[in-house]
Amino acid sequence: MNPRERRAARHQPPGAEAEPARKPRRRKTAIVDQVVDTALDVIAREGYDALTMRRLADALDTGPASLYNHVVNKADLGELLIGRLCAELVLPEPSAEKWREQIRGVCEQMRDQYLKYPGISSAAFALAPTDLEALRVSEGLLAILLAGGITPQAAAWAADALFLYVAAYCLERSIAQRRATQADAAWVVDRDELRRRLAALPVELFPNTTRLAGELTAGEGHDRFDFTVGLLINGLR
Repeated sequence: MNPRERRAARHQPPGAEAEPARKPRRRKTAIVDQVVDTALDVIAREGYDALTMRRLADALDTGPASLYNHVVNKADLGELLIGRLCAELVLPEPSAEKWREQIRGVCEQMRDQYLKYPGISSAAFALAPTDLEALRVSEGLLAILLAGGITPQAAAWAADALFLYVAAYCLERSIAQRRATQADAAWVVDRDELRRRLAALPVELFPNTTRLAGELTAGEGHDRFDFTVGLLINGLR
């Protein structure tokens, strides 16, 4: 089965193919694992935007044509990368008493995995959940939410919202960090400067922004992440 057929198989409903040998399955070969390992190494050092099929082929000391024997394109590679990161997440046994803490814990694990590889969370947007490890995490979140008494529809949309927020949060941090290191990014300002700019706005036009300049720029570490995940979780009931 060639890479395109293997990718198509992952997007087929179970039992849709006539031949048992062609049932959807996760690629698990030494070569594909090496491709993913090398891609993650490139991303960790240079960021996801720097990862192209040619750049990856160079890192593997091969040609793009050889790489296409194992990966269809960058979108296909992105699915494999997100699947690899999802494989690192530890899912707890769902608890009706601790479901909020468990959801936070899974989201924090996902966040920390994404942040190891700048920009990689962009590969998670509009991604059909076909990789078995990504599906395992989705199943785990649903199980926790349902154990917490959340209705099925709310649980389904909440899991989607949590995935989207974690990916967006990590992507924004990666973009900000990249811009801060660019030589032509003099327009990037620190928090103190931003607070001063907001406070200096015309009060008659921006009464709330000037009054809340401190609050708008507050927060250390992952304070904003914790706040938003908590807001999503607590709003489910």
